[in-house]
Amino acid sequence: MISQHRQFFNQQFSQEKYQAMLQSIAADFDYMPTFRIAETPFFITNELKAQVEEACQQVIDFIKRPDFNELTQKAIDVNFDVPNQDAHTQFLAIDFGICEENGKIIPKLIEVQGFPSIFNFQFNLFKKIQQTYPFLSDFTPYLSGLDENSYFEKVKETILNGHQAQEVILLEIEPEKQNTKIDFYYCKKDLNIPYICVTEIEKEGNKLFYTSDSGEKIQIKRIYNRVIFDELMARKDLDMSFSFFEELDVEWAGHPNWFARISKFILPYLKGPYFNDTVLLSDLKEIPEDLENYVLKPLFSFSGSGVIFHVTKEDVLAVEEKDLYILQKKATYKPIIQAIEGHVKAELRILAVWPEKDESPTLMGNLVRLSRGEMIGVKFNKDKDWVGGTIGLFAK
Repeated sequence: MISQHRQFFNQQFSQEKYQAMLQSIAADFDYMPTFRIAETPFFITNELKAQVEEACQQVIDFIKRPDFNELTQKAIDVNFDVPNQDAHTQFLAIDFGICEENGKIIPKLIEVQGFPSIFNFQFNLFKKIQQTYPFLSDFTPYLSGLDENSYFEKVKETILNGHQAQEVILLEIEPEKQNTKIDFYYCKKDLNIPYICVTEIEKEGNKLFYTSDSGEKIQIKRIYNRVIFDELMARKDLDMSFSFFEELDVEWAGHPNWFARISKFILPYLKGPYFNDTVLLSDLKEIPEDLENYVLKPLFSFSGSGVIFHVTKEDVLAVEEKDLYILQKKATYKPIIQAIEGHVKAELRILAVWPEKDESPTLMGNLVRLSRGEMIGVKFNKDKDWVGGTIGLFAK
């Protein structure tokens, strides 16, 4: 994309610069992320940017429908229902495959999540990339007219909601074992909020507390929730003093119910050029003859677990809980990025926040995953270069 910028970047690239950038990230916390960071950003044309913004608005319009809770109640009924759901999610992650259709580049929606993503890591990653390649000051990863300062303040507003930093925690299951813990480190550094394991919470009545690094017992007023319920439900070994299903005196920055409601569950409702045909398996009238053009996905899995890419009729028939699976037309990713050798596919995730007081979400920034494999993801890109996580850049 933007061929002159791609060509110039590739000319300026060197393994020495790439390794220096990685070492700069590792030096912040004496820790190298376990996921691969790609060698290059993704230069995005104004045309593709406009398409992505239009598609995001169509997703947001659906989520803002007055009957949205009614339409998505089934997602709660078959999954979980946490008390005190608020008026709307505070976070959106909207994933697009960069595809080709009728000879033209077009973003195709892959997934929507009413759940936070790595807002703090991406903020810091861009600064590291800029330090390595100063000429990238002519580009920005931000949307909605934001710059570095306004992006940071909006993220801060969304996570803290006016509370003191020590009254807000990032909640996770064994955060030090999570693949995204580099984001927790930056979140603590940038916002001064601690990341706490679910087993470290104390409950008194309906109030929750944690013990600070200095040994002080502090009431939790707001939870920046990063707990994936798939993992929570599977971990019978967790010794927790509270339950997500209790009436608790706490605010949620990302109420857990939105993880179920704003998910692959809504994909069958979205129609238009940016959306691939998707059907809930329980609504499937007949199995398509061309199953090679479809992918079978569980509704509420995370990071691609349970996805069947090469679908057979037997796979479809074998699904017992048909309310929990979708059959989705495959997106035809276009290997669009010129690497030093060959071309690379891209998936673009738009990050949005929606503070309680705002009428609508704000498109904030993005993350990009690059792939040479059949699918986006680590297991499809082992031992390959110019793949992994990065950031998309728009011309200022």
